[in-house]
Amino acid sequence: MKFVDEAYIDVSAGDGGAGCVSFRHEKYKEFGGPNGGDGGRGGHVFAVADLNLNTLVDFRFSRRYDAKRGEHGMGSDMFGAAGDDITLKMPVGTIISDAETGEVLFELLTPGEVITIAKGGDGGFGNMRFKSAINRAPRQKTPGWPGEKRNLKLELKVLADVGLLGMPNAGKSTLISAISNARPRIADYPFTTLHPNLGVVRVGPEQSFVVADLPGLIEGASEGAGLGHQFLRHLQRTRLLLHVIDMAPFDAAIDTVAQAKAIVNELKKYDPALYAKPRWLVLNKLDMVPLEQRAALVKDFVKRLRFKGPVFEISALTREGCESLVKTVYQHVKAQQKAEQTPEAVDPRFAPDSE
Repeated sequence: MKFVDEAYIDVSAGDGGAGCVSFRHEKYKEFGGPNGGDGGRGGHVFAVADLNLNTLVDFRFSRRYDAKRGEHGMGSDMFGAAGDDITLKMPVGTIISDAETGEVLFELLTPGEVITIAKGGDGGFGNMRFKSAINRAPRQKTPGWPGEKRNLKLELKVLADVGLLGMPNAGKSTLISAISNARPRIADYPFTTLHPNLGVVRVGPEQSFVVADLPGLIEGASEGAGLGHQFLRHLQRTRLLLHVIDMAPFDAAIDTVAQAKAIVNELKKYDPALYAKPRWLVLNKLDMVPLEQRAALVKDFVKRLRFKGPVFEISALTREGCESLVKTVYQHVKAQQKAEQTPEAVDPRFAPDSE
């Protein structure tokens, strides 16, 4: 399936049905009084966060969604039926904004979360609503209210706890396949990863976190160079960034410190908030460095980079050091999850209509 993280749709909630003017006519009841019912409300348009979806591709080919209008009121005190609602399934992490103004309207952050993106119009009043002691035969009614119509932009930011970033061929895809259930494409040439891959890392019973592997970044990515700039948005919701470094580049002339600094600068240019996120160093491919040279190589790299945070020495290929990395990451993610807990939301599809 093609990965699509942006789409535009038009949604229209149903209009409310009109009220009815009617009078009771029965044998021996010459003045039966008004019995015109109200119109039914128009159908709502809902969006639900579906954990089984990971792309917005369905909305690329089907852009218009119209809910049914409410039925008109009828005589004999009969109210019109409400229009059928529409529920649109979207990936967790979808941002819904106004296509014209750019204002963010909703965010789907929790699996199963339901929001109302367009509200159906209320039905009009029938003449039975207007009867009174001094107006016993009202002929008034009101039309139904129009439903909301919106032009929306959908933007997907994958909802992962941890994001992997690094230069092409740093070993990010190998790392995510070593620690999670993800099976991305792996090859010995740059830009093997063309779209984000998500993997669930199992630490123990009921202990897991989600990691995202993005296409490799190069210098100038924030201005549009390479592929990674298209997917930097997917790092904005992560709780932790793992900066994967290739410690055994195929070309000995490559300055890995300069490459690492370039990626950090790209994060800062793209989004200062992304740059401020916790970022740990993961020094990869150390299995290709002679054992007697590893300590000196790592010490020199960290010193030249002037990095103050946690540093992990691993080999994604042989899985050396991966277990310690996973356990430490889980502890960090779990601590942040507890700090971000919010009360459970009410599903608007089953909430009573407000008067």
